[in-house]
Amino acid sequence: MNRKVMLGTIAATLCLSGAAMAQDKYTVALDGTFAPHAMPSLSGGVEGFNVDLTNIIAERLGAEIEIIATQYSGILPGLAAGTYDFVVAPTTLTEERAANILFSEGYLNTDFQFVVKTGTEEIDSLEGFSGKVISVNKGSAYDVWAREKADEIGWTVESYGTNSDAVQAVVSGRAFANVAGNTVSAWVAKQNPQIELSYLFSTGLVWAMPFRKGDEELRAKVENVIECLKIDGTMTELSEKWFDVTPAEGSAAITPRPGYGEPGFEGYVEDDHTPGCS
Repeated sequence: MNRKVMLGTIAATLCLSGAAMAQDKYTVALDGTFAPHAMPSLSGGVEGFNVDLTNIIAERLGAEIEIIATQYSGILPGLAAGTYDFVVAPTTLTEERAANILFSEGYLNTDFQFVVKTGTEEIDSLEGFSGKVISVNKGSAYDVWAREKADEIGWTVESYGTNSDAVQAVVSGRAFANVAGNTVSAWVAKQNPQIELSYLFSTGLVWAMPFRKGDEELRAKVENVIECLKIDGTMTELSEKWFDVTPAEGSAAITPRPGYGEPGFEGYVEDDHTPGCS
């Protein structure tokens, strides 16, 4: 082989190698201030449920995944612009979003959960909060929902600048209960022995990972890993570690879905693959 041919072969090999390496490196994004899914760690960087989940996905794929912590408002536009390969921030799957974004199957249920003072009598329905003061984070989805339900249930809603302040209102007795997302409420209750989890209101919604339309192959690779993590108990371990909650039977955290994507939403692909850990 002459020198020119040899150099050409080496160059081609390096190009192919570089392309392969590029396929094994991804940039993803999450909100680094949304505890317990992602939050600043004492050692620097971020930690949390979704950080652990992303690192495990990287390990199972044999890939390098760079996590960018940024404001949530810029994450989905960044995905569309090609800044991120996919999104690992908790993102509620809705029909409107599915029309523009490709989603994985759901990996966690996103429900509303109340916290009350420790030792409060168990409440098993929304009507159990009738006549009570409910604290919420001002402007949140929970604020809107609680106010929409105020006349129906007969509770009084008080809004606070942060959810921490809303929780403190329960601790101090200014409110009977606080309502927020189920994982956030579980994290708060785990950190504060003065409060405990109360009634869980099921929304029927899930958190799923967003991908760009057309990236079905990448979605399938990541979703195969997510399905394995549901089956082998890893998702349960992460839930117990960060939320102190064991996923309920049939919940999104432990139930692989058929096909790719979430059944019933645009972008879902019916497929006969068997979820597993091959």
